[in-house]
Amino acid sequence: MLLTVTLNSALDITYRVRSLRPHASHRVTEVSERPGGKGLNVARVLAALGHEVTATGFTGGATGAVVQRRLTATPGVVDALVPVAAPTRRTIAVVDELTGDTTQLNEPGPTITPAEWAAFQEVYEDLLTSASAVALCGSLPPGVPVGAYAGLVRAARTAGVPVLLDTSGEPLRRGVAARPDLLKPNADELAELTGSHDPSRAAQDARRRGARAVVASLGTGGLLATAPEGHWRATPPTRVHGNPTGAGDSVVAGLLSGLVDQLPWPARLARAVALATATVQAPVAGEFDRTTYENLVNVVAVTGEATAA
Repeated sequence: MLLTVTLNSALDITYRVRSLRPHASHRVTEVSERPGGKGLNVARVLAALGHEVTATGFTGGATGAVVQRRLTATPGVVDALVPVAAPTRRTIAVVDELTGDTTQLNEPGPTITPAEWAAFQEVYEDLLTSASAVALCGSLPPGVPVGAYAGLVRAARTAGVPVLLDTSGEPLRRGVAARPDLLKPNADELAELTGSHDPSRAAQDARRRGARAVVASLGTGGLLATAPEGHWRATPPTRVHGNPTGAGDSVVAGLLSGLVDQLPWPARLARAVALATATVQAPVAGEFDRTTYENLVNVVAVTGEATAA
């Protein structure tokens, strides 16, 4: 079983409009709702790839009930979300159909009490006993300690479960010091962590800070990976236009899937890049265009070299 953690889950609402203009009224042409937050997006992509997935985190209020109802209806995903008193947040993506650009509005999330945080930690440690790998994803809601991910990384390592961390800011800085197996920042998050705007140097710095391996998302530039086994760069064969929301989450899904499938690093990166590109072609986060994925996964360019044994 693969485990995903989404401490700040959401109901993702996507509006499509013909052309988004400031200070104007707009007629929405299409509305969609999906369980959201980075880890839930990862879970849905993993399930679509055929993996058994359990999703945990927090859920509360009427919005949380919608998230759970829709998550339960997702084939291959087991709902292990922990109930809280405050309502789950909403995120709103407004897609401009004329340009393909997306404007994102994210609510802050529910305030988590100390008792609710303690209850979650008990659930998490129990789930680790049957997990083959875990992904810790996204922002922290109010009330959760800033060092939360560091503690969750340490718990996974104690249980012998490979752990991937995808967050930002101070939670990332503290989390990397707990020595996750894999860190997945974007270029801005990596620069904030290390102070270097050279992705290659920054990735090496992040490894020195504690991460065993680092895979940096470079947007349309693909992925940069550095690990004990070597270093690589993976780039999509063509640029695509669409909604980029959730592309980074599909990278996480591809990396975690490749890890448990015991793929060599170049194949893991090719899978991750193909999934991210296919997600841009999908209407909402947490989904990918399967035809695009299957057409790309074997033609993604991966360059670099393995470290001599």
